[in-house]
Amino acid sequence: MRQDEIWDDDTAERYDTPGEGMFAAAVVDPAVARLASLAAGGAALEFAIGTGRIAVPLHAAGVPVTGIELSGPMLARLRSKAEESEIPVVVGDMAHATAPGEYNLVYLVFNTISNLLTQPEQVACFRNAARHLVPGGRFVVELEVPDLRRLPPGQTAVVFGSEPGYLGLDTFDVLNQRIVSHHFTFDFDGTRHARLGRSPHRYIWPSELDLMGQLAGFTLESRDADWSGAEFTGESRSHVSVYRLASS
Repeated sequence: MRQDEIWDDDTAERYDTPGEGMFAAAVVDPAVARLASLAAGGAALEFAIGTGRIAVPLHAAGVPVTGIELSGPMLARLRSKAEESEIPVVVGDMAHATAPGEYNLVYLVFNTISNLLTQPEQVACFRNAARHLVPGGRFVVELEVPDLRRLPPGQTAVVFGSEPGYLGLDTFDVLNQRIVSHHFTFDFDGTRHARLGRSPHRYIWPSELDLMGQLAGFTLESRDADWSGAEFTGESRSHVSVYRLASS
């Protein structure tokens, strides 16, 4: 399944949940504040900018933001919120597409780097970030920690979410570090309709992510458990990692 097949019109239409879920102020505001600080008065580039969940409020906070985005439908949703003159976007793959100019900050949020399904593509993404940054610039990656402890021997699937009208199921291919997330939604209006959405990912261990950074000329500057700076521990389910490019 290609990424442009996943992020289609139907997905884009249902993606935004204003004020709720990953669009809740408690989720968005700390990310915007941290990214604005890391931009240090310069411009930012978002890989896989999507519908502008982070880019729009970051732009409103005074940070010039440019994006790279593969999906036309997701970009169309962004364009309903911000004009090209406000948040310019290059259509293309975040591992290879280039945006004009240089940036203090490149960032990837909400596990998006795992949408690249091979290790070489993920390494290319780091190198693409380095290509866009000024000396000493930063690349920020928000990513889940693979939770394979939930997977008993011989089992290949686990439920990660369950609530009225929704069931989330992950299937694992541990040999190739692949997960396919299955999202089942059910209507309770008497029609008995059900809908399935699937998204494949290649999960990355933090140590492997650090090596990708080294290959692209980065050093790890910090790693926190969330955007507010909570300590990253062995029990953390996700991390915000900041990589610094050499100053010269």
